[in-house]
Amino acid sequence: MMEKKRIGFVGLGLMGSGMAANLLAAGYPLVGYDADHSRVEAFAARGGRPAASPAAIPPEVDVIFLSLPNSSVVNAVVEGSLRLFETGRQGLVLIDTTTADPVMSAQLAGRLRGRGIEMLDATISGTSTMCAARDVTFMVGGDEGTFKTYEPLFAALGKEIFYLGGSGSGASAKLVVNLVLGLNRMVLAEGLCLATKAGMDPHRTLDLLKKSAAYSKAMDMKGLKMIEKDFSPPEGKLAFHLKDVRLMLDLGRRLDVPLILSSLHAQALTSEVAKGRGEWDNAAIMDFYDGLVGL
Repeated sequence: MMEKKRIGFVGLGLMGSGMAANLLAAGYPLVGYDADHSRVEAFAARGGRPAASPAAIPPEVDVIFLSLPNSSVVNAVVEGSLRLFETGRQGLVLIDTTTADPVMSAQLAGRLRGRGIEMLDATISGTSTMCAARDVTFMVGGDEGTFKTYEPLFAALGKEIFYLGGSGSGASAKLVVNLVLGLNRMVLAEGLCLATKAGMDPHRTLDLLKKSAAYSKAMDMKGLKMIEKDFSPPEGKLAFHLKDVRLMLDLGRRLDVPLILSSLHAQALTSEVAKGRGEWDNAAIMDFYDGLVGL
């Protein structure tokens, strides 16, 4: 069994707070930081030790988890807040759970390796509720030996763990999973909209869909939220998924892969964000269809 590594955690939002709580429950000593002081207070109430600043974390730990909004923020935190390129920290491991740009993630991993720091891009499939319940899947890219050493940490955080190859592989996998998942949500909303306009009961329609060959897990996770317009508080913000879809489209352009359905999805999500609904749950793609047909 792996010794209890000393862990730092930066980013204690929807996903980060759930992971931090699970690491604490598994007995790992944890020091954490978030720019939102209320999140730090909640972390401390669970038994975590607040850090005075991000820069205070690296000398005290073996591994640092990041759970941040995007790759640009990750780069800013690694360089400006943790100051890993200034101070160095031979043997430190960085585990980035951010839904990241695969190219930027691989570039950062290469730069850190030059300073003796290994980085794993360890993306997550699942909502914040699922994350808190350890019911998520980890998709990990980076050095395989480092992954094997730290695999027990992932086992404390999720139910499925996939090692996918070199740096950036985990980030790419997250985009592929979110592409399919997001389109499952969109097509469910489209179907429920059509059923409602046709005079069908939406609850019965959802039950029918769950028992049919059209079934997807999105129906379990978001079907009732769509029907009941239960969009707040969010399990996953609509604006965050738009950010993910834009990353998918960027990757598709780099690789000359046409992502036709995702292009349409981006327009629908952009419409909702433009209406001020970016903080709603991503089930609010239903609102896009309701607006089109006047429901």
